Amino acid sequence: MKTFSEAIALGRVSPAEALGIFDQLEIVAVEFMLGAWRGTGFPTGHPLDGVLEAYGWHGKRFDHADQVHPLVFTTPQGGTISVNPVWALPLVGWLGRWPISQLAALGPIFRSCLVLFSTRRSCARLRLTHYRGRASATMIYDSLPICDVFRTVDDQTVLGLMDLKGMDQPFFFVLRRQEEPAPRDRTDHPLDHPPPSFPT
Repeated sequence: MKTFSEAIALGRVSPAEALGIFDQLEIVAVEFMLGAWRGTGFPTGHPLDGVLEAYGWHGKRFDHADQVHPLVFTTPQGGTISVNPVWALPLVGWLGRWPISQLAALGPIFRSCLVLFSTRRSCARLRLTHYRGRASATMIYDSLPICDVFRTVDDQTVLGLMDLKGMDQPFFFVLRRQEEPAPRDRTDHPLDHPPPSFPT
């Protein structure tokens, strides 16, 4: 069975290997997750591998258990902005069908439009849930059928597993704690309109 460090060194593991690594790791308390985290990929051959990073994904921010910003992106100005997942995730999922080689060109366009999807409002919450036989901190989206379950690698790192209703294969990612969070962009504003629809 591969370890987390071995998987990072290899650059990619199979979905089964990723689940094995996830199951080896220790559970996470809700309080442990509070603060700002920088996100990176954990490639397993999932269709979303590399997509969020191509569009400037920065990470997640947990102000407290009921005040969570699940999608934080880097702005062209170098700050960070919280994005409403109800708007952003359908768009990212649709654009994720494009070849990775083309995402680098689309990334700057997406980042320049981030303000259109931005919000100051919390879009998720942290709770303790049971998953694969153990209870661990879980980020539950407010308006989407998505749960991100966390397991701890060390005091500064967690492995996340995104469980999306209707998605056969879980999506994995890594969060690393930020001691000094990046400055927030002041242009973010709430978007409270219905989400857009995209071709299926």
